[in-house]
Amino acid sequence: MKSYDTTPLVLDGRTGEGGGQVLRTALALACLTGRPVHLEHIRGGRKKGGLKRQHLACVRAATAISGATVVGAELGSESLRFHPAELRPGTFEFQIGSAGSAALVLQTVLVPLLFAGGASQVTVRGGTHNAWAPCADFLELSFLPQLRAMGAEVDVRCERVGFFPAGGGALCATTQPISAGATTAPFELLLRGVEKQSFALIRRAHLEASIADREWDALRRVLHWRQTQRRDLDHPESVGPGNSVHTVLGFENVTEVTSAFGAKGRGARHVGEEAAKEARRYLSADAPVGRHLADQLLLPLAVLGGGMFRTLTPTRHMVTNAEIIAAFLGDIIELDELGREDFLVTVRGDYSPSK
Repeated sequence: MKSYDTTPLVLDGRTGEGGGQVLRTALALACLTGRPVHLEHIRGGRKKGGLKRQHLACVRAATAISGATVVGAELGSESLRFHPAELRPGTFEFQIGSAGSAALVLQTVLVPLLFAGGASQVTVRGGTHNAWAPCADFLELSFLPQLRAMGAEVDVRCERVGFFPAGGGALCATTQPISAGATTAPFELLLRGVEKQSFALIRRAHLEASIADREWDALRRVLHWRQTQRRDLDHPESVGPGNSVHTVLGFENVTEVTSAFGAKGRGARHVGEEAAKEARRYLSADAPVGRHLADQLLLPLAVLGGGMFRTLTPTRHMVTNAEIIAAFLGDIIELDELGREDFLVTVRGDYSPSK
């Protein structure tokens, strides 16, 4: 069993993209390795730094699953001392208190709970369909199938849709523990495989159907899709109005999900075009892993046996994620450019959970 340094790791929140990614990955790895982490200049790359409600919920979630001692867990705090004790399974519920992303709170605790020694249930209440964050559809259709391919037993369902700014949504996750001494085959995702079903998913709550019509028209002009590839979901249960457009691009080995979100002052056609253009960028390349899925795969790969995948040009989020993982686990991630919009990511999975 590999042992990890127990001296506090000091991290600068201005690293890389300088946002919440540094915090979330650091908290997850502190829980996994048992190594304390001291964060300074939290979200120092943002116009208004410090912990917002969404980030504070991540801290509280990590604290609950690890029995951590924490200093600085306050709104607006720019520094944090997080000293974990021991991972523990259980039933947890976390309230963000705003329309902040429930998926990003789950991102903080989902992988650590696989090593908690028992089954867990987690409910996070907040936003489920947010700009600049993975949405519930991405988790269900794109991320979870790959996590399961690594040997994880995880399920996530959207109990209630929550749009910005009202929030009020809920994501519910269940995890089963990784068996002691279990080994998994190295993960490989190098080819998309045969193209399967692709469609547009348009969600709306308390808004006119004509908005969805205009979004679909804009999307169809970009992608040249047929009417049969349109799917609409109305959400009268949502506590506030909202709207999102997603393309679901299904292949034999992977499903890519792109998203765009309606907001006051944003034209419906612009929303439809945004989702479609991101889809067109993915389809015009050959790599199977989309830019946002690549970011999500790094941490689970680092602790679930390692592997490799091909992806489009990495985002700053992904590069930042790799830097924080390296700070805890060493230089286990390699990035090689194979061609335009084609990068090979290799992750050595020699991690063993701390005791």
